[in-house]
Amino acid sequence: MSQLISILIVDDEKHSREGLRKALESQYDVYIAEDAPSAYQLLDSQRFDVLITDLRMPGDDGMKIIQRALLLPNPPICLMMTAYGSVETAVEAMKKGAYDYLTKPIDLDRLDILIKRALRSRNVEVENEKLKRRLGERAGFENIIGESLAMKQVFETMEQVAPTRATVLIEGESGTGKELVAQAIHSLSPRKNGPFIAVHCAALAPSLLESELFGHEKGAFTGAAERRMGRFEAADGGTILLDEIGEIDASVQVKILRVLGERSFERVGGSKTIQVDVRVIAATNKNLGQMVEQQKFREDLYYRLKVVEIRIPPLRERREDIPLMVREFLREFSLENQKQVEDIAGDAQAVLMAYDWPGNVRELRSAIEHAVIWAKDERVTLRNLPPALRESAGRPGIQALPTGMNLEQTEKTMMIRALETCGGNVSRAAAHLGISRRTLHRKIKKYGLKEVRGKG
Repeated sequence: MSQLISILIVDDEKHSREGLRKALESQYDVYIAEDAPSAYQLLDSQRFDVLITDLRMPGDDGMKIIQRALLLPNPPICLMMTAYGSVETAVEAMKKGAYDYLTKPIDLDRLDILIKRALRSRNVEVENEKLKRRLGERAGFENIIGESLAMKQVFETMEQVAPTRATVLIEGESGTGKELVAQAIHSLSPRKNGPFIAVHCAALAPSLLESELFGHEKGAFTGAAERRMGRFEAADGGTILLDEIGEIDASVQVKILRVLGERSFERVGGSKTIQVDVRVIAATNKNLGQMVEQQKFREDLYYRLKVVEIRIPPLRERREDIPLMVREFLREFSLENQKQVEDIAGDAQAVLMAYDWPGNVRELRSAIEHAVIWAKDERVTLRNLPPALRESAGRPGIQALPTGMNLEQTEKTMMIRALETCGGNVSRAAAHLGISRRTLHRKIKKYGLKEVRGKG
């Protein structure tokens, strides 16, 4: 049953406040106060949806009561009652934050209409705020930065799968952000208020991993001095991420398969069956399909895990996201280090766009942090970049780029030069830039480069 709308009526005239209570109590949860101190006590002790207050009263008047109410963390909708129904009074009440006003004697039909209209208006505002938060989540997906077509497809899959119970397999190279994707799926799911537990499977020996996941009983093995809860129990009602799942051995694979099928397990050394409600997300930088063919990973577990697959592209396949990431990381590390580094020199920009990023987003983030720390002023220069990037600056065509361009201008210039170098051949130019042919076609259209032809 839905909770009744709560209304506080403040009026020093007993006949007036009791009459309003009788008129409204069949639809609402109604409270009354005879003066400002009584109203303040009620407002401080519980939350009200609507406040209806008389203007003229001994002590603090209705204006002051409204001002006090509007300072609350969840302020009520405020309606003013007055026997002095002048335009000036109404305007003043609205300026103080009242939603509307009524003149005495109160027209009960008008009052009912005003309350319902005000509640609808507030509901629209609440929904708009929820939508804004939702759009913010969709745009950033918990710190996952990207506007490329490849990442938009990742976001769409995440948004589609998040509300479900489906097991998800996240594939991608090291440093692409697999754990961030798992966290985002959890935070967008109905389980968001439950725990999110991440287990890095490669960090533990098989015997320790089994205990870590499923717990153990006292005396189960040497050193097991007391009973311990495993990660699956800790994640009950929430989500568990099994990172680097390709590293687990066959015995642990069997137990995970059972949890996925029966949602139950026993602790190491125990006989009691434990039931859990856990959503499993697995992540790997290995080719599990190939491991199945090589009989290094159970086929049945593989298909249990890959109900939904999400492949996170490496950074070299979505270079168009680099400018966005660089801007974000510059802001982050400038704030963290109390500096104002806001720009990057053209030659440094060119290196960032051309580098292959074997460490992916993690490496880019580290590179920008390094650059911000070493920057002498508001601009990052080539000499501020880490050694591996500075060494890559010898790549043909990079150093010749103008220094006054922003990242987007650098990207456009590099694409023009690649197309010129490759005689206008889009496939060769894409390979030269380290991006897909489809991405280059999209960029050609964005920058209006259809007429670019090879030199000579």
